Amino acid sequence: MKILVLCTGNSCRSQMMHGWLQHYGGGEFDVFSAGVETHGVNPFAIGVMAEKGVLIHDHSSTLVDEYLDIPMDLVITVCDHAQERCPIFPKATKVIHHNFKDPSKMTGTSKELITAFRACRDEIDAFAKKIVEGELGN
Repeated sequence: MKILVLCTGNSCRSQMMHGWLQHYGGGEFDVFSAGVETHGVNPFAIGVMAEKGVLIHDHSSTLVDEYLDIPMDLVITVCDHAQERCPIFPKATKVIHHNFKDPSKMTGTSKELITAFRACRDEIDAFAKKIVEGELGN
């Protein structure tokens, strides 16, 4: 199954979902992530995912335009902005949306930021498990 995870900047939420789906997919999923903009992969996202043994340090931040010619089975938008700007995919492509709060928009101490990224990571983890287990109709 080919899955595209789409976010605004392809820096944290989409990267974390990409990592979880690859982690749980056991090779069943060909996962891509992209943004309607590119902001680079967020170091906090890399760090909190590594805490769980999911390595995303080698991911890159890419534009959704790079994947428009690849037939996807599933597109997951992980923020409202990406859902609003999501390109039109063929009818055969299932689209799932869930708006995860953007931890990169948080301000505060490093400890507070890490806490926000961990919370987002764990929420995305639970959602990814539902996708892998087929609970979201994929």
